[in-house]
Amino acid sequence: MKKIINTNEAPAAIGPYSQAVLVNGTLYCSGQIAIDPLSGDLILSSIEEETEQVMKNIGAVLGAANMGYEHVVKCSIFMSSMEHYDEINEVYTRYFTSNPPAREAVAVKALPKNMNVEISIIAFK
Repeated sequence: MKKIINTNEAPAAIGPYSQAVLVNGTLYCSGQIAIDPLSGDLILSSIEEETEQVMKNIGAVLGAANMGYEHVVKCSIFMSSMEHYDEINEVYTRYFTSNPPAREAVAVKALPKNMNVEISIIAFK
């Protein structure tokens, strides 16, 4: 059975998609960018702060599905430049301290709202 996951603690979808969909214990989370869910402001002061907000947004969606970072089995990281790779990893590793999920990290031409990083996840419980 398919269940739509939505929380006010993460930014509202900016297009025709759900924040996440839960199917048979697997959570498919749409890509998160660095939007503060309370103010709606874009967080662009540094790549580290941008990544931190992305990870907080992911955490909020996980929480709405009664999951945590330990349930994440796959991450997809999209960045505006591979020059951000080390800074993104520095923040990312604080959320996945042991047994990290599978992932890919790729540079793309552009991201929504001209952000520098977007991360989507798949989690299982």
